[in-house]
Amino acid sequence: MTHPFFAGIEPVRYDPESTGLAYRHYNPDEIVLGKRMEDHLRFAVAYWHSFAWEGGDPFGGQTFERPWHPQDAMARARVKADCAFDLFDILGAPFFCWHDADIRPEAATFRESHDRFQEIIAYFEEKMATRKTRLLWGTANMFSHRRWMAGAATNPDPEVFAYAAATVKMCMDATHRLGGENYVLWGGREGYETLLNTDMGAELDHMGRFLNMVVDYKHKIGFKGTILVEPKPQEPSKHQYDYDVATCFGFLQKYGLEKEVKLNIEQGHAILAGHSFEHEIATAAALGVFGSIDMNRNDYQSGWDTDQFPNNTPEVALAYYHILKAGGFTSGGTNFDAKIRRQSLDAEDLVAAHVGGMDICARGLKAAAAMIEDGGLDAALAERYAGWASEKGRGILASDLAALSARVMSGEIDPQPRSGRQEILENYVNRFV
Repeated sequence: MTHPFFAGIEPVRYDPESTGLAYRHYNPDEIVLGKRMEDHLRFAVAYWHSFAWEGGDPFGGQTFERPWHPQDAMARARVKADCAFDLFDILGAPFFCWHDADIRPEAATFRESHDRFQEIIAYFEEKMATRKTRLLWGTANMFSHRRWMAGAATNPDPEVFAYAAATVKMCMDATHRLGGENYVLWGGREGYETLLNTDMGAELDHMGRFLNMVVDYKHKIGFKGTILVEPKPQEPSKHQYDYDVATCFGFLQKYGLEKEVKLNIEQGHAILAGHSFEHEIATAAALGVFGSIDMNRNDYQSGWDTDQFPNNTPEVALAYYHILKAGGFTSGGTNFDAKIRRQSLDAEDLVAAHVGGMDICARGLKAAAAMIEDGGLDAALAERYAGWASEKGRGILASDLAALSARVMSGEIDPQPRSGRQEILENYVNRFV
């Protein structure tokens, strides 16, 4: 340990018989569908929720008292980094993720903030030289500071657009320097509060131009990672332009980016958009833009994004089923965009939350793999859509309205409804989860 914050907590091991702090399902070296479990799941710890968040909620302030609080000095930013890498070691986490604002305190000028950021990136680089943990992705926080209150790329002030460009360049350079496998853009303020003061067409065009600048810069510096956009419908903005997967894909198509940018899909954001997590993953896979996931859950009795650690095996299993069917992760992974509860004050709570989340994901992955190996869902789909593989089905697709109308009028085509067998298939899934 480089800091006493996690003193007394040993590295977590796989021990299915343990009654203590251990992995009971997550065995990094277990082979699942021909690949190590660690390489399937590609877990990442989120710097912002695990270390930058102070325990506040919409109705109350800080509850955590950490060695790096207050987060206003570079010395404490280094302490935060020490504790973060201690946690990565305890968990055996292969990856982590950050925003610029998570890892260094804001300064009075951009240049000073930039210099502070570079100092911490160099500190990360030193630590990563002797650790297994790598950078899954970096991103820029362009939603917390008051300058972003009307957006970043979509701000009505062109100087804010320019400031956002400088911020993203800084974060992309650092992600590239640290060997990050992706770069994420989450537009928390890229939307509007009211249409009374919003030129939606202009804002969308500006956001499209900004994302093209990002892609151009990626190629200029030789960054081989994936550019990811993260969908979310609202909160903090009343309406965000990256509402859901389908909306993001339409945006990417309009601005010629569908071959350059993929999506980072979050469970909690999917629910806020009125979808299931597996729906958003399956949609992205069908459109060819699936990239990575933020794993968490919402409290279904609350109306906001509560970012809790996952604990629902059936829900997680269906998510990984669609990920595996899409070919699994390439540069993406499972980032825990999740935070402990504001009453969970101890260092052990932070470790236990990740251990539980990793175990749930491992259980879900194994269930998904078992369903794929069994082949029951594939067989049901093949049977349901078999007509399209027949000569008649292929002929129908190749025909036109008039010809098809004539065939129906003649009585040659007279469809008879068939059961969708939903309850049977739900019972089938329950055998595995």
